[in-house]
Amino acid sequence: MIGLVHITCRQGRLVAVEDVSVTFGPGLHAVAGPNGAGKTTLLRTIAGLHRPVSGEISGIVAGQVALLPQSGGIDRQFPITCRELVSLGAWAQTGAFRPISPEASDKVEAALSRMGLGGLGSRLISDLSAGQFQRVLFARLIVQDTSVILLDEPFTAVDAATEADLLDLLHEWDAQGRIVIAVLHDNEMILQHFPTTLLLARHMIASGPSTDVLRPGNRLEARLAAERWSETAKAAA
Repeated sequence: MIGLVHITCRQGRLVAVEDVSVTFGPGLHAVAGPNGAGKTTLLRTIAGLHRPVSGEISGIVAGQVALLPQSGGIDRQFPITCRELVSLGAWAQTGAFRPISPEASDKVEAALSRMGLGGLGSRLISDLSAGQFQRVLFARLIVQDTSVILLDEPFTAVDAATEADLLDLLHEWDAQGRIVIAVLHDNEMILQHFPTTLLLARHMIASGPSTDVLRPGNRLEARLAAERWSETAKAAA
């Protein structure tokens, strides 16, 4: 169980997340909201990569949180193979400067195979399609094998087959009792696959069952709140 109590974060002089209190138990959770709503900041805060200015987070165990960032923020031109990238998921167990063990190597190959990439281990990531690259990133998460998995827009620009395979993996993690928190924009996907949602617009608009949280009135409130914050940010610039 992860608990956030009165979490407030800043980006420079501006408040990016304000007074958010929410609990995430085992299962699939969506974080929804307009662009610029603070969703990525909140995810990075849970991962320990962004320090809140106030509030507390409980339930985080060191080494048991994996974050999948937005794929657009990753340099696809770096000369690394699929196998090497997936192997990075074993660093927590082996250390950054030691060769991975035969057992970890077997996990890497199994993860590649699980994501439909069994024959692509030696291919450079620069040669992959968007869907194949996202499969590689999910294979790295499999190797990391953490109890908490944070996903920032994991389905952006992927094909339908890849989306279906990734959702299957998320449901496997759900059945295993892991906590999966995903930033998503597709409300229909959320309603079909994510039982609970946090609707964010810098502050929390609503949290709970997705069917309740994503009602039109809440979504309108979130959009208007994000627009007000955008105007404030422009005035402060």
